[in-house]
Amino acid sequence: MAANYDALNSQARNSPYGSGDPYYNESSGYITPHQPAKKPISKWVKFGIPVAIVVIAGAVLGGVLGSRSSKNSSTAQSSAAAATSAISAKNDIGRFATATDSQYLLPIYPMTTNTAAYTTPTFVSTTNTNLAWPQDPFQPSNPSPTQVRSDRPRLIAPSYMWESLPNFIQNDPYFSGWNDTIFGNASQYMSLPPVAYYLDGGNGILDPAREIKQRVKAFSYAYRMTNDTTWLDRTYTELQNAAGNLTGGWGPADNTKWNPTHFLDTAELTAAYAIAYDWLYNAWTPEQRGAIMATMIEYGLSNGITAYSDTNDPLYFGWWRNNTEGNWNCVCNNGLTMGALAILGDDTTGIAAQLLSMTVPNALQNCVFAPSSDGTWSETANYWYFGTTGHAEMASSLLTATGSTYDLLSVNPDFQYTGLYHMYVSGPGSLFNYGDCGPNKYSTTANAMMFYGQQYNMPQFQLFQRDQFDAPDPWSMFWYNPAVTGAFWDGLALDHFFDNSTDQWGSMRSSWTDENALYVAAKAGTLQGHQTHNDLDCGDFVVDALGVRWFGELGSGDYNSIGYFSNDTQESQRWLYYRKMTEGQNTILVGQQNQNVLAAPTIMYGTSGTVQGSSTVMNVPGDSSAFFVADLASAYFNVTSFSRGVHLINGRKQVLIQDEINAQASVMWRAHTNATVSLSTDGLTATLTIGSATTTVQLLNPPSGAQFTTMNAVRFPSDPTPPQADQPNDGVTVLTISLPAGSYTLEVLINPQWPGMSSSSYTTPSSVPLSQWSLTGPS
Repeated sequence: MAANYDALNSQARNSPYGSGDPYYNESSGYITPHQPAKKPISKWVKFGIPVAIVVIAGAVLGGVLGSRSSKNSSTAQSSAAAATSAISAKNDIGRFATATDSQYLLPIYPMTTNTAAYTTPTFVSTTNTNLAWPQDPFQPSNPSPTQVRSDRPRLIAPSYMWESLPNFIQNDPYFSGWNDTIFGNASQYMSLPPVAYYLDGGNGILDPAREIKQRVKAFSYAYRMTNDTTWLDRTYTELQNAAGNLTGGWGPADNTKWNPTHFLDTAELTAAYAIAYDWLYNAWTPEQRGAIMATMIEYGLSNGITAYSDTNDPLYFGWWRNNTEGNWNCVCNNGLTMGALAILGDDTTGIAAQLLSMTVPNALQNCVFAPSSDGTWSETANYWYFGTTGHAEMASSLLTATGSTYDLLSVNPDFQYTGLYHMYVSGPGSLFNYGDCGPNKYSTTANAMMFYGQQYNMPQFQLFQRDQFDAPDPWSMFWYNPAVTGAFWDGLALDHFFDNSTDQWGSMRSSWTDENALYVAAKAGTLQGHQTHNDLDCGDFVVDALGVRWFGELGSGDYNSIGYFSNDTQESQRWLYYRKMTEGQNTILVGQQNQNVLAAPTIMYGTSGTVQGSSTVMNVPGDSSAFFVADLASAYFNVTSFSRGVHLINGRKQVLIQDEINAQASVMWRAHTNATVSLSTDGLTATLTIGSATTTVQLLNPPSGAQFTTMNAVRFPSDPTPPQADQPNDGVTVLTISLPAGSYTLEVLINPQWPGMSSSSYTTPSSVPLSQWSLTGPS
């Protein structure tokens, strides 16, 4: 069931999201580094304000999936000598990646082989506390959410881990680099004034809330590592500011100061106060502790009680707790849980224990079911960041504070696959960013992969994340296992297909470690059930090659636009905006109409099962291929039949997109590109250029009258007028093929112009009906 994002049915409150910035979206949740652009910036990749220092050396991604995962810890070398050797080999090489791509912020790997370190992902079994975390001494026999450990901190980073951390920082290149970056960020934050209050178009203070949380984490970490009271004092200033106790105040002078009508804001500020209260517990004076707790109760936890009350919630603070399987439920329940755990035992009001009896059961009913049976996140690839961060913080806090996660990791047995989803939705041209995805903002990271790697015994998750640019974060310092070894690409399949009926998408590539690799992702899936964050986009695809994204997504619209989150019915105002309507997607448009929201596609797919070896140099076999076919007839009106297929051919050097359609209205093939497009005289070949890279697109066996044309990424003059104007899509060209009603087969061949590859090495595939596609044909 999709959430109702306008619970008050009020035009003045169009959604709980948004910003005055028309390009704002609560999305990918990482911090853009200070790095000069080395490539043209894609119009569909918009970057937020650079606010952090990110170390640009090294990224090792994580590993073996499927049948080889059984080799993880169960077959790890048990002898102390072997453990020392394996970990030493890893540490000797340092960070596996040598740089971070300046445009897409993805790790760049050296083209080499290191058989000592580039091995099967493994958590090495060792009791040597110089090489691995010691066991937590807090092991309650009968855990309870209201029975907490006696020592501080309780949340995520118990004292025994702080005691081990300096050794790891000295000896492990990842800990060392992350520590440097965290201190660099903290120093930069220190030079800034306290975070200003900014109510974002009536829709939230989420950016300020998450910025405060980032600062509190960094300052608290820096104090615990140095005992320098400068960090302690700066933390308290930030807390005093958000409490409205500094000159000028901060928000309303009542208990709605933290904006509980947009409860994400309240939750994130509560989490920030919880971290400060708990991590710095013994450094605060009794008066300071009392002030922090009182503020957290008044503006945070008390509003949580209201949110959980059906009769005393007139402003509907708690809409997110009912049938909301997505990031809202995870983030809101996490903030309240962290706050309650932090003050449990000091709280004389009983509010902490009361909330824990609500948040944990509710998260078990909602948050944990955000991933489907194949691991795909219910909203979009960007909202995965928010939801998994909330989920991981909540589970980790409960585990360290009380000794159990209370089934947050297990009640949905498929939650473990959401790490796999994140790996495959990430391409060399960034995410397959369908639906609402937008610029990088303050807030979350993908470091839940660190926590899930340890908890699910999946070292590949930690190895995948540890060299990503958003890895340097206090959470990584405690979720990362220093005894992890191996390389993510050793034995990792190039393809994966996610076939839950709600999701239905495929990820195919030519390498995991080459930034110039071919990456193609395509989707079908339902058009409802994504919490109104999806587009009308059955058949959508992206293509990366030669270090750029050739066909891509426009991302989110303006979250403040009227009706943007109204609902996901056929007549929703959301579908009047170009970026959300079928017209704005890389798919077929029939009769210039939107797709049918009741679509129920079916798919078939195949893969050669090619896996990458230990070398970062992936030599793709000539017969390696993969394909994805979707029957999309149910997604259209005025269509008798329609299927789309995507096939990687010629050793994964070329891509064939084939459409077979019988329509009773006009047919238009559409694909959005940032490239400069030039067309051949006959209109059967389009040459796309971005910088020095070139890709040609050929229309094979064209039906009568079919040829390529181009148009701007704007709505048709005949389209219904949206409640507000569309955002401009400057620099985006739509490559199109237009035909009248009829029955057609369209075969579009995409040929990246690979360096050193002669024209004779490209293949022109034979025509094969989609129903007969296989791994060997067309070829």
